[in-house]
Amino acid sequence: MTMIGNVIRFGRRQLHTIVSKEIIKPSSPTPSHLKTYNLSFIDQASINTFLPFVTFYPNTGFYPSSHDKILPLKKSLSETLTKYYPFAGRFAKVAPSFVDCNDRGAEFLEASIDSSLSDFLKNYQHQDLDQFFPHGLVNQKSNRPDDDDLESNGVIPLAIQVNHFECGGAAVAMSLSHKLADGNSFVHFLNDWAKMTQLLSSREQKHALPDDPHFIPFEYMNLNYNGFTLGSDECVTKSFMFPNAKINELKLKVKAMTAEAGQPITDPTRVEVLNWLLYKSAVAAATKNNSGCFKPTGVGQLTNMRGRFTEKLPEKSIGNFFMVMDILTHNQTEVKPESFLTELKKQKMMFQGIRNIQTAFGILSGITVEEGQRRFDSVYLSTSLCRYSTYEIDFGWGKPVKATVAGDLRKNSFIMMDAPNRDGIEVLVCLGKHDLAVVQSDPEMLAFCN
Repeated sequence: MTMIGNVIRFGRRQLHTIVSKEIIKPSSPTPSHLKTYNLSFIDQASINTFLPFVTFYPNTGFYPSSHDKILPLKKSLSETLTKYYPFAGRFAKVAPSFVDCNDRGAEFLEASIDSSLSDFLKNYQHQDLDQFFPHGLVNQKSNRPDDDDLESNGVIPLAIQVNHFECGGAAVAMSLSHKLADGNSFVHFLNDWAKMTQLLSSREQKHALPDDPHFIPFEYMNLNYNGFTLGSDECVTKSFMFPNAKINELKLKVKAMTAEAGQPITDPTRVEVLNWLLYKSAVAAATKNNSGCFKPTGVGQLTNMRGRFTEKLPEKSIGNFFMVMDILTHNQTEVKPESFLTELKKQKMMFQGIRNIQTAFGILSGITVEEGQRRFDSVYLSTSLCRYSTYEIDFGWGKPVKATVAGDLRKNSFIMMDAPNRDGIEVLVCLGKHDLAVVQSDPEMLAFCN
């Protein structure tokens, strides 16, 4: 273990000090026949970035101090990495096609914060979350200097930082390479790590071992492609909280609007109506800031395909198993709920007809890199992590009081997550600052969120 003296200041709120850093390796070596893990077509085409997720836990008094939680966390992480062996490997920094499952391990850092958890949660801005993460590994950003890279000859897929508040509370921040996993996979890993911590910490041994994750063996292929880029345009991310009661009101409004238009939609989901509201508000803001000129665009809805294939995949399949539904709007009429939601439901039905992951690869392989990047850049991107058990990640200290994604996202994107206590949906909205200013004052948006 290495003691570190780096000090990072969160705006004007509190002082953040890195106190230790080490590598956690799997408790058992990876078998020789699993030493090479080939990345799938979607893995290689995925964004070359890190998934940043953080959970906050108050001091429950179970441990004398927050630091006493660390040894069980390290031990359980070591055990969990034996199951998630690619996460402890290394892969090439540019256009990776496989993971060398060499058991070199994940990074594990500790930091101290000179404020209480409650003070932080009351006063923080979204960008303040970034400093909880190892080396600033948030989306495509990294402030890790080359000479501080523990092993500079390859990418370390997983990095974790446990942040100790003065009150004994903790924030566990985790960054995982998108080349190895999507959001579904990441949440499974975090829950399994938490369950393993409870199992190893329990004197009664009443907790069962988590079910093994499912890694699909793929044949080797090399796209020689580094993945889509997020872009470098300046953007700002803000959280909007939509309570269940307000979402129900929005669903009733959508039903009434579509019935009045003669295209009734009687069964809109929570995510569908929020997608429409967010997109409508963002497009209206962009139009206003473009001298009133409407620009054809659309929404790319990232969709978990595990349960949608005709030949369904196990829910705990680890990797990238998503596709993007494009709902395009060529004029302002197509932004209306009857048009937008009808097209969204049509796309969902089409996705239900895809046979298996190999069929999906065939569809995606017909899209050129240039066309794919152009489509990626031209639409608003929407992702839902709702019902992903993010508030069930319990290391034995109780469930988190806050669980969220950090970082400025891709410009023109929305991420939906369960709100605390499942009382609604929290949406992270990332837009250009001028568009976000308009959205924040949109009376219809404000009517349905806190």
